[in-house]
Amino acid sequence: MDNQFQNFELKQQLNKHSNMEIELLLEAVYRLSGFDFRQYNQSSISRRIYNRMRVSNIPTISRVLEKVIHEEDFLEQLLNDFSINVTEMFRNPSFFKAFRKEVVPYLKQYPEIRIWHAGCATGEEVYSMAILLKEEGLIDRAVIYATDMNEHVLEKAKKGAFSIKKMQAYTTNYMLAGGSHAFSEYYKTDYQYAYFHPELLKNIIFAQHNLVTDQSFNEFHVIICRNVLIYFSPVLQSQVHHLFYESLSQNGFLCLGDKETLRCEAIISKYKETVGVEKIYQKLD
Repeated sequence: MDNQFQNFELKQQLNKHSNMEIELLLEAVYRLSGFDFRQYNQSSISRRIYNRMRVSNIPTISRVLEKVIHEEDFLEQLLNDFSINVTEMFRNPSFFKAFRKEVVPYLKQYPEIRIWHAGCATGEEVYSMAILLKEEGLIDRAVIYATDMNEHVLEKAKKGAFSIKKMQAYTTNYMLAGGSHAFSEYYKTDYQYAYFHPELLKNIIFAQHNLVTDQSFNEFHVIICRNVLIYFSPVLQSQVHHLFYESLSQNGFLCLGDKETLRCEAIISKYKETVGVEKIYQKLD
């Protein structure tokens, strides 16, 4: 029993030290890069740090901290590790189908449409929205602002080139999302990639933006931020929700991911659920 207690105490002490080391590491990342991960979900960030240690054969967090301070390339590598890049075209097709049915009729009333896709990663969902707007006759009066904190993934997004191996799954998503054309009309291929037509790009503006530290830069009719906030602490989630609310125009729409909700936020009273199951909310007057 004494040995079990001692082992438990030792484990608690090690966890405490590890948490302290991670706090110091994130503080160093913030000071050196300006990117603030200090209020990100602790378990998510820890997994990414330990994965980098495994891949790079680094024995301790203290050694990670040392490399971050003294090796600029390693800092850049760690920043890429921290960036959330999970996405696909027409991800959760039922969301895009609901968007067509419930949100598009509102957008058709506006002579100009501004959409902010926050945390766009490599851009698959941005191109999905551009295709949807084209099919609804709205692309020529719409501007999609696609932002992410990671410049590396933004460069990929700007190219509009995605692995041809993924096109079958993306085609299925497109059809389930209510697509009305042959999906292959929107891209050309070589032996490795599918390249989406440049006309889809002309209404997309890609830019670096950090939800943690940066402010709003326009007023939007729609803000889409899907399954990004789940990686933030509750305090940081609340901060970003207030940023989104202030950035939305009157009667504007906020679209969240399937793992997210506004129900625990104080700001929920300022929205109405348009399609609750798809996490589409409309800002009240």
